[in-house]
Parts: sequence; C-alpha cells; structure tokens
Amino acid sequence: MAKLVINNTKKISHINPEIYGHFSEHLGRCIYEGIYVGEDSDIPNVNGMRTDVVEALKEIRIPVLRWPGGCFADEYHWKDGVGPKEKRKKMINTHWGGVVEDNSFGTHEYFELCRQLGCKTYINGNVGSGTVQEMSEWVEYMTFDGVSPMAEERKKNGHEEPWRVDYFGVGNENWGCGGNMRPSYYGDLYRRYQTYVRNYDSDHPIRKICCGANVDDYLWTRGVLDTAFDHAKDEDCHGFMDGLSLHYYVHPEGWKIKGSSTDFDEEVWYKTLGKAWRINELVSKHSIIMDAFDPDQKIGMIVDEWGSWYSCEPGTNPGFLYQQNTIRDALIAGITLNVFNKHSDRVKMANLAQVVNVLQAVILTEGAQMIKTPTYHVFNQYKYHQDSELLSSWIYDPDVVGSGKWTLPKVTESVSEDKDGLITITLGNLSVDESQDIDIELAEGSWQVEKASVVAGEIHAHNRFDAPEEVTEQAFVAYEMKEKGLSAVLAPASVTLIRLKRQGK
Repeated sequence: MAKLVINNTKKISHINPEIYGHFSEHLGRCIYEGIYVGEDSDIPNVNGMRTDVVEALKEIRIPVLRWPGGCFADEYHWKDGVGPKEKRKKMINTHWGGVVEDNSFGTHEYFELCRQLGCKTYINGNVGSGTVQEMSEWVEYMTFDGVSPMAEERKKNGHEEPWRVDYFGVGNENWGCGGNMRPSYYGDLYRRYQTYVRNYDSDHPIRKICCGANVDDYLWTRGVLDTAFDHAKDEDCHGFMDGLSLHYYVHPEGWKIKGSSTDFDEEVWYKTLGKAWRINELVSKHSIIMDAFDPDQKIGMIVDEWGSWYSCEPGTNPGFLYQQNTIRDALIAGITLNVFNKHSDRVKMANLAQVVNVLQAVILTEGAQMIKTPTYHVFNQYKYHQDSELLSSWIYDPDVVGSGKWTLPKVTESVSEDKDGLITITLGNLSVDESQDIDIELAEGSWQVEKASVVAGEIHAHNRFDAPEEVTEQAFVAYEMKEKGLSAVLAPASVTLIRLKRQGK
C-alpha cells in the first residue's frame, strides 16, 4: 500500500490560474466551426461565438486563451483581420491545410470571445515575417486610450475603448517555423521588438513573453538568456521579460510517425505516459538554467504549447491535426498538470494545445453537435487548484509501472489549499489494469470529504458524437475516513479528485 503524506502546515508556492490556460490557433476547425460560426449561423451563438462551447469553457474556469498561434502567428498580419469583414483580405493558410483564411475572426472577435469567457488575453506577435512597426501599431491599436492613428482606427472599426492585453508573446517557435533563427540572433531581435510593445496603461502593464526552447534544447534557453538577460537584469525584469516559453508535445512513436489516437497496446500506453512524465525532467532542467540567470524567479516559465500529438484521424485533412481523445489523454493531462503544480514556483502559465478540434482538445464539434473529451473532465477536476497554494506532499513506498526506459511512478499527485481552507488532492493511477490502495495522511486537523470524483475507464474509451458520455466525471466513493485522513482505492487508468474541508465547517 502506498502512502500520501500531506504537510498542510507548509505552503510551497502559489498556483497561478494561468497554469490551466488554453491555446487557439487558426488551424483546422479550432477557430472556424469550433469556436466561431458567425452571427448568421443556425448554431446558437452570441456575436458569432458558439454558445455551447463558451459555456463549456466557462465551466472549467478557463483563465487565459492564447491566440492567433502558433506557427500561424508568424505569418499573421493583424491589419488583414480588422475592419468590415467583406473587405478583409483572404489568404491561403500555408502552414495548416492549404485552406482559405478569410480573416473574419480577427482582433475584435478575439477580444469579444475573451469577454464572453471572462478570461485573460494572450496575444502572440509576428517576429518571423512581421516588422517592428507592425507589432508596435498592433499594441497601440489594442491598448492606447488617446489620440493616435491606431486608436482612431480602432474607434472607426467600432470599439471606442481600448482593450486589456495581459500577455504578449514576442514571436513563436523562432528556432523553427518562426524563422529558423539562432538563439543569439533571436535574443537580439527580442530586445528590439519588445521595446515597442509599449505599456500605454500603467495600471495594467503587458507581460512580455520571450520565445523559449523546444523540448530539451537547453542551448537555446541559455543562448537567449545570455543575449537578452543582461538588459533584463538591469531593468529588474519587469517590463522587459516576464516569461520564457517552453514547448513539448507527446508523440508515442516519434515526430514523423506519431501513432494512432485510439489504436494502441499496453506497451504503447506506458511509452506514451512515460513521455508525458518527461515534462518533469524538462521543467526541472530548464529551471536550473533560468535559476542561474534569475535566482529570484522573476521570469516565469510559460509552457504555452503542450499535449498529445497523434496521427490525424483517417479521412480528415492532415493539416487540420484533428484527433480523438481517450482515457490515455486524461492521464496525460493529469500527469502534466500535477507536474506544473509541483513546479508552480517557476511555471506561471501553461496552454494546452488546443482548445477545440485540434490535438489534445477539451472539446470536439461536428456541425451543431459538441462533445466534451476525457481531457475536458480532468480540467474540470483540476480547476480547484487554480489560485491556490501548493502544499508539501510526497508518496512513501511508491510502486512503479511499465518497464525499461518507460518505467514510471504508478501514482502521480499534487495537493493545494484554497483561500477558503479547502484542500484539493489530485491523483493519477497510471496502471493499465491494477488498482492502487493508498493511505492519505495530513499533518494537522480533522477532515471530511467535501467532493470526490473520478475519470476512469478502459484505456481506449473515448466519447463520440453518437456516444457523447462514454467517459465522464463520476462520483468517487472508494474511500474510508480515518483519524488523520483517509484511505482510498484508485481505479486502474484513472484520475481522481478529493476535496477535503475541516470537520464542523
């Protein structure tokens, strides 16, 4: 039997809500059909945004939404997406599927979507094919409250008041699709471009995100900081560099082959989850490099693209990256979010790729139909960690699963306490077919269960449009209260939530 010990008298770090963020790119059916259907659609909508999708995302308390990419961001020219829709430029989306992009979803539509969601905004700027002037004018258009050419243009296009930009990414994947740059070259460009991301609202300064590494490219992390951080240090970081990104996708069979989203065996299950668990190593090693430059941890690690990436579903456009979502993806989400919680001293934001119809989506749509994926239900469990304090916790006598290179912990966990004193415990049992008995002991207090749920099933189980509730969040009852906590039985291939409150409250 494993034992989870929680020192609820020791708070480690704050879990930013933004760790539970999402990503929306002009890719496949993410924006068009998935989020935006237009005001004249028969699908219920508010100002063109699908009502069912908006309500579902609000339920999981979406904290921030990144847009417009992704690789698309570094070929996106924002002026093409403002003004009367019938006059907006059309283009071919050369990155994703070779389809026509009509720019009917642009800056105004994005901010309307975020208004409906009640979430923070994260805009990604174009460094790869854009100019400093273009980026500077976009920031002015969005945020300047005064007399200026771009502010006047915004008002002419129907929005009198400026918007609030919470985060601004200065380029995307500039080591690859964003320009194939060297770290020192991008570091110099970052210094230049960020200068013109002006803070016109001193009460709500824009937090600037520097393009960080792909997977384990530690030379990029060090090289960019070598070039850019000397200035950041002089400026005390704030207003120069508030975050450094990291991208990591789980490909079961490798980058080129990837593998099926629904057809896999036990060996591939453990290989996939082993690759998901690798995020712990990546965050740790990149953090060590960042600590050397920034020991006070003023620059956040921003994992603004993460998730599973399989071969696209048969019969779909390979450039649309549409894939199904099984119990395996629920475990990937649980593993990854537990790791982010555990590293919340450095990880300040993360964005699952992507929110609807692309990669590890929380929502899939087909016409007027919508289904919530297993990953969605895990995000609904983990939402209680948002804006809470990470508690010290560890597992004694942990079992392992898998074999060889893909040996990994049988159970992963994280624990937090919210402002009301409720404790949230999230546990993933990574075993294909074995349950796990676990004792949960708290250092102080008498407790009772306020809420408990589980997402579980046969490892290939997934929701379909003709069976939308094959996998859902179910009540968890396999526990027994004890003097210092409780004992529980975790089902195989499951993610479990337990919320505790003090007795008598």
